[in-house]
Amino acid sequence: MTATPPEPNVGGQAPRQPDVGGQAPRQPDVGGQAPPDPWKSFRGVMAGTLILEIIAVLLALPVVAMVAGGLTAGSTAYLVGFAVLLGVLAGMQGRSWAIWANLAVQLVLVAGWVVYPAIGFMGVLFLVVWAVIAYLRGEVLRRQRLGLLPGQQPPQT
Repeated sequence: MTATPPEPNVGGQAPRQPDVGGQAPRQPDVGGQAPPDPWKSFRGVMAGTLILEIIAVLLALPVVAMVAGGLTAGSTAYLVGFAVLLGVLAGMQGRSWAIWANLAVQLVLVAGWVVYPAIGFMGVLFLVVWAVIAYLRGEVLRRQRLGLLPGQQPPQT
């Protein structure tokens, strides 16, 4: 029996770290297909939520322009910069720390109360959304550890 050589390290990149759940990738089952990855859809939910948040933040631009005495260089930079930050985070949802970064960045949006109170209120709403997502992440982790996820069940015959 010969040992298989390790996969080549293409481009000098470090090997991929475990997914959001902190679990090593599971091996294919007997049928030759890998079980569904619960973290793939979870990463999609988090990225989608960030994209919706980008839209909401950018839609605040005309509101601030009309109601809060007009857009200033500071308020424009804050809103557009925050939307860019959310876009960067949306592309990093495969990292193990992404959920915590998403929660932390909501505090920056809550601080938008200084720009206009509705921005801060929007931050509070999104903070609640991200708290629920963090709770759901914990629930998926718990069920994964107990082997209760649908992909962990034996096939029904």
